[in-house]
Amino acid sequence: MANKDFQPGIEQAKALDKADVLHKFRERFFPLADNKIYMDGNSLGLASKDAEQALLQVMEVWKNEGILIWNVENGHYFNYGKNLGNRVGRLINAEENEVMITANTTLNIHQVIATFWKPTKERYKILVDDLNFPTDRYAVDSQIALKGMKVEEVLKVVESADGVFIDEDAVIEAMTPDVAIILLPSVLYRSAQLLDMERLTKEAHKRGIYIGFDLCHSIGAVAHDFEVIQPDFAIWCNYKYLSAGPGSTAGIYVNKKHFNKTVGLAGWFGNKDETQFQLNHEFEQAADITAFQTGTPNIFSMAPLEGVLNIYEKAGMKHIRAKSLNLTAYMMYLIDSHLKVYGYTYNNETEDHKRGGHVALVHDEAYRICLALKHHNIIPDYREPNVIRLAPIALYNSYEEVYTLIEVLEVIGQGQQWNNFSNERAIVV
Repeated sequence: MANKDFQPGIEQAKALDKADVLHKFRERFFPLADNKIYMDGNSLGLASKDAEQALLQVMEVWKNEGILIWNVENGHYFNYGKNLGNRVGRLINAEENEVMITANTTLNIHQVIATFWKPTKERYKILVDDLNFPTDRYAVDSQIALKGMKVEEVLKVVESADGVFIDEDAVIEAMTPDVAIILLPSVLYRSAQLLDMERLTKEAHKRGIYIGFDLCHSIGAVAHDFEVIQPDFAIWCNYKYLSAGPGSTAGIYVNKKHFNKTVGLAGWFGNKDETQFQLNHEFEQAADITAFQTGTPNIFSMAPLEGVLNIYEKAGMKHIRAKSLNLTAYMMYLIDSHLKVYGYTYNNETEDHKRGGHVALVHDEAYRICLALKHHNIIPDYREPNVIRLAPIALYNSYEEVYTLIEVLEVIGQGQQWNNFSNERAIVV
């Protein structure tokens, strides 16, 4: 679904909603109290009826079976991470048993760095950018320190020229013979820049460098094709576009060609199934993605993902990506035509193949405008120093909601309503 022939007026928004093949899926998500308009699904997705049903089903199994929960349905919950991983893997066109639902994003970064980074005298540097989400850097820096090495000597940072976008040519230029591994975002959390993962992966592999991506701000919104891209690894959370619930268990992908590597962080759920309960003190690594698990799966924080995947599989990533692009294009059109006079602009790409699933609205009073939007029953997302992230989610946001959002931003701009709110930062913004 790609319109792009946009016009002013709410009539077109209503017409686009009427023609929307995904509109029916709104009914499967719970509306917020007071009919708030939710534009923060790139930070925490809304709760769905399918997710609730799946979580309640796990409760029923636990109530009825106790410890036997691990045996029901041919070990469905014992193998929950892999079973769900294979379903999520289809969203990024990964091969069977290359995806595991386990741990959290930061711990999975530790896992892939500990597994893939084996520094030598000639090849020891870790290449990153300076715009990625901080937890990626925290984990990388920690792994460097754990090896008794100095961050300033090991870490190679590709700096952004404008503080908004990553220059892919600069990244490729930085792929020197001393670089061992690269970690980059698929989509930048501020500007929604979508990197050309296929190009970067090919360039890294030409030079014998491992490369992986943080998919936190793309999975569930962008139709990645890992069969084509062939990265070495990827990590992500499942609570943003995938709507699996706050703090839901994360995901990890490892290309099957690396299953022969010794995992950096070993745990008993990474042991071979055949000998796991023999409780030997010698680790016998599983032969596939199972090896990258550590502890017992957190079933309650995984169950909502099982439910919401029913929606994703029914809707299809092709339709989700098409509507997401059209919604964000429509939003940018309305910003251009209605809001620039009030000092609003946006820091994201207009070309579809370079944009993720949100719009990075920029204003000098961005923080207080976010507070004003909440006063008007619209939930946005703020990122320092001046970005309002607005994510119209294909499965539950409408074109009319986008139009209403722009109307409210126009009212806020006309009356400079941000002056009614404090600039003092809350703990969570």
